[in-house]
Amino acid sequence: MKNIQPILDNVLAGGRMTADECTELLESHDYVRIGLAADEVRKRKNDPDVVTYIIDRNINYTNVCNVVCTFCAFYRRPGKPDTYVHSIEEICKRIDETIALGGTGVLMQGGLHPDFNIEWYEELLTTLHAKYPDFQLHCFSPPEIHNIHLISDLDYETIMERLKKAGLNSMPGGGAEILVDEVRKKVSTKCTSQEWLDVMRAVHSVGLRSTATMMFGIGDDVSHRVSHLQKIRDLQDDTGGFTAFIPWTFQRENTALGKKITKEPTGIDYLKMLAVSRLFLDNITHIQASWLTQGLKLGQAALKFGADDMGSIMIEENVVSAAGADTHANEKELRYQIGEAGYTPRQRDILYRFVDRGTNQAEPALVA
Repeated sequence: MKNIQPILDNVLAGGRMTADECTELLESHDYVRIGLAADEVRKRKNDPDVVTYIIDRNINYTNVCNVVCTFCAFYRRPGKPDTYVHSIEEICKRIDETIALGGTGVLMQGGLHPDFNIEWYEELLTTLHAKYPDFQLHCFSPPEIHNIHLISDLDYETIMERLKKAGLNSMPGGGAEILVDEVRKKVSTKCTSQEWLDVMRAVHSVGLRSTATMMFGIGDDVSHRVSHLQKIRDLQDDTGGFTAFIPWTFQRENTALGKKITKEPTGIDYLKMLAVSRLFLDNITHIQASWLTQGLKLGQAALKFGADDMGSIMIEENVVSAAGADTHANEKELRYQIGEAGYTPRQRDILYRFVDRGTNQAEPALVA
């Protein structure tokens, strides 16, 4: 087994990992040593005694989509009988339910609808922001913004400026999958890697924050995963706009791609990817465990492999669950998992500020 300790020692001493060193760690079987180093970095970047979570809801406003992704079981082609577009009334009903459970925001994404121009999104945001001025709208994704660009013939920055003015608070990092076109073009017809990065640059340039994600196990290899991490880190060096990084493994059930994939990432692969992400992404504060895709027990274990956040209680989620993930948790269960791992659970909002449920107002996190 190759000795990886010099790489870990360098990172723990404040050095920056190279892409080649990242490759060495991902190819190593010494995952416990990697995890211990990631846990140490996590303690330095965040309160070592606290693990955060958020109460929000995933609202998928439409399943109509004009692109084909073989890893997705959620989308429906335009004109199919089982397509839908949620009304404003239906979205408000779901937001009301979220607020009643102590929620502070909503994550809202949808398919790439061929008829939705910039005005449709502005009206949606303006209406919701007027009715819920203190409720955080964490919405859309780079592929959706690229779709608006194609329909409305506007550049990314103009789109983001208008959406921010309409009430958008931040943006999820969806649609990244693997940011290598060699992989993307085999599984999807949506935006390219560079277009995803360009949208995120525009998001950050107008003063909005976003998360970054990775879905691996879609025919990618270690070199592709390292390239993905490098592109995220490079953009963060330029903009500083990413609040968190969230990796997860492809959920294969009910998908066309799942029938072709013969080798799935294991639990060890996931924990190692998470830990290496914590070590490599030295300029991103938070790493989130994906218990929804990995299960609660592996999600809990991720808290010792560099993750400082357990994500959402997931009042509603449709995309990943359509692909076969069926893990559920309420706030009590998530707090239990965090507590049993040895941490104090704290509710946060979308921008990683602690939430005081007594006033339902966010307070500054200990580490921004």
